[in-house]
Amino acid sequence: MDKETKKKQIIDAYHFRHACKEFDPQKKISPEDFTFLLETGRLSPSSFGFEPWKFVVIQSEELRNKLLPITWGGQRSLPTASHVMVILSRNAEDMHYNSSYISYMNKEIQQLPSDVMQWKYEALKKFQECDFRLLESERALSDWSSKQTYIALGNMMTAAAQIGIDSCPIEGFDKEQAEEILRSEGIIAGEQFSISTMVTFGYRAQEPRAKTRQPLADITLWV
Repeated sequence: MDKETKKKQIIDAYHFRHACKEFDPQKKISPEDFTFLLETGRLSPSSFGFEPWKFVVIQSEELRNKLLPITWGGQRSLPTASHVMVILSRNAEDMHYNSSYISYMNKEIQQLPSDVMQWKYEALKKFQECDFRLLESERALSDWSSKQTYIALGNMMTAAAQIGIDSCPIEGFDKEQAEEILRSEGIIAGEQFSISTMVTFGYRAQEPRAKTRQPLADITLWV
């Protein structure tokens, strides 16, 4: 496939993608296709490569029904989606430059040599203390973790669109109550994770209106 054909396919997928508010409940995503979407999330970039996410796929109708009253942004999509996902992000304690989780990622997952780990330790310490001032509050450090999950979210939604699957990101929910529900179900344990966002996947029940966006010239600055 030549480059121009590939570019057109990608742009067509972006035009196809929309925030699908209601899905066809009779159409289900195949296990193979959904595993593919999860893999695009897993392979997504994150700051320093620390992967501060967990993807919770909720197929239990009972659990969806518990979340529905406090998920005002998913009143039509939550009951009709083929797959519902809650994306968790790691909290401040895990994301601190001196945490055992960061050490585990450097040593066991990235398998860095000791000198590189020391360099990365110093770089992350400076980044958190000085460059972005993330240690001024636990909220700042947790928000840094949470916003990285949106990279994985965007990649999964784009990948879905490229294979004809619809999606809808959801921020319209009571975060505290949603976390209480997940804790009561044993999905969130301890203080490692909190909810970052939700997203639903499936196949549209009806065609959306044409996409609207600002002109490229209005949102781009060349200097």
